[in-house]
Amino acid sequence: MSGIERWFGINSFFGLGIVAAVGLLVAMLVVLPRSERKKIVAPAALVAIHVVLELLAQVLPTGAVVTKPAEVLGVFVLLLALGRGAFVLVVDGIFAARLQRTMPRIFRDLLQTAVYLAAALLAMRVAGVEPGGILATSALLTAVIGLSLQDTLGNLFAGISIQMQRPFEVGDYIQFEPDPRLIGRVIEINWRATTLLTNDEMEVIVPNASLAKAPIRNYTKPSAVSRRTVEVSCGYEVAPERVRATILSALSEIPGVLAEPAAAVLTQHFGASGVDYSIRYFTDAFALRDATDSAVRERIWYALRRADISIPYPRRDVHLYEVSHEQEGNALAHRRAQVESRLREVDFLAVLPADALANLAARSPTKVYAPRETVIRQGAAGDAMYLIVRGEVSVIVGREGNSTAEVARLRKGSLFGEMSLMTGEPRAASVQALTETEVVVVGKDDFSSIITTAPELLARMTRILAERQDQLDSHLAARASRSTDGALEERTSALLGRVKAFFNLS
Repeated sequence: MSGIERWFGINSFFGLGIVAAVGLLVAMLVVLPRSERKKIVAPAALVAIHVVLELLAQVLPTGAVVTKPAEVLGVFVLLLALGRGAFVLVVDGIFAARLQRTMPRIFRDLLQTAVYLAAALLAMRVAGVEPGGILATSALLTAVIGLSLQDTLGNLFAGISIQMQRPFEVGDYIQFEPDPRLIGRVIEINWRATTLLTNDEMEVIVPNASLAKAPIRNYTKPSAVSRRTVEVSCGYEVAPERVRATILSALSEIPGVLAEPAAAVLTQHFGASGVDYSIRYFTDAFALRDATDSAVRERIWYALRRADISIPYPRRDVHLYEVSHEQEGNALAHRRAQVESRLREVDFLAVLPADALANLAARSPTKVYAPRETVIRQGAAGDAMYLIVRGEVSVIVGREGNSTAEVARLRKGSLFGEMSLMTGEPRAASVQALTETEVVVVGKDDFSSIITTAPELLARMTRILAERQDQLDSHLAARASRSTDGALEERTSALLGRVKAFFNLS
């Protein structure tokens, strides 16, 4: 009996090999975390098979044909049990606990293959076959196998190189082809290929050799922040600085768009229909890039429309139609009548004469805001008030510690921002659109041209505002009784003085 057989055999108190195997199983049970203990099953099953084979070899007659194969197979199975158990103990127990990370799969597969190959070579020695002689006489066979496995070996070594250099890891978003549809998240790296999951929820399996030769864009490293680009075209009649300011104001408060690094608007080209602008912003949610790009385009559309900046389209077909002055006048009169009727519903504007109110309606534009877009911001300077034509807004008040609270929701016919219009004081609250919201905007310049022609109305309007403010303060303070007439007169007088000062009236 050879030394290997004596070491791993069942003779002499079941042999030192099986004692080592049992000790290894106990060590795995102690060292491995609870979630990894299921890996003990395979080595334990191999040890049990070894015991069965050795017992079979003991009960068979000495000269039986199957005795020697049973002994050799028993040694091979025990070697496999020792190799598998030692691998799991070191890699999944000691190595993972100290480094707090798992070994890359390709290295696990190679190391396990080396362990199994060593077990096979030792088993061959037990069988009386010298592995060195076989390897020395198989040079031609080795060359044939090497040529036939050229691509497979190329993928293997490329996979090893990827694991050593780590240009990307599982979970990273990469691109290896110009086609943006092939951008995907790495979900597996094995010895032959790398698997990506695209935005279309499709798996793309790329051979490692192809990745080793291709330029790889990693959108997750060195940080999760990446830059995105959206393009828009505006008319030649609008100054680029105005376009830039309008677009940048629209990018705030969009989910996924970072405030730092700041976004930028570049004048890209002078196109056939207009000036092309490139909007560059940064995001740390690359997986949601398509949804974020869509939100950016929508906010830009709303902002440009409110600013009366057109987005030109290619002019290839010429459509001629004639609109009479009478039709234009009727459309304009209808729009003014609608705005005038809405303004007349405002209590402190109802005291204006009909001609003054009509003049104010003609001067006041309508603006449209996107859902979740801020109309006015608390603490910001303002000199305009807003009347809701359609939609719904939320009134939000900031508190100490940067916390906020919703205090009201306003719908069609509601008014906000009137105190800033009349006194120029900073906004007392933020107002954010909950749905697509259209408002009539009454600005200081337009309102000033009205009240300067009828200064006697200013005191009546100011008293209405003072009454409204007094009622609001009483409600917020939860007073038991209303303010006295003397307090109201005092508030009206003080407010009238601020309004006159704001509009430069004596």
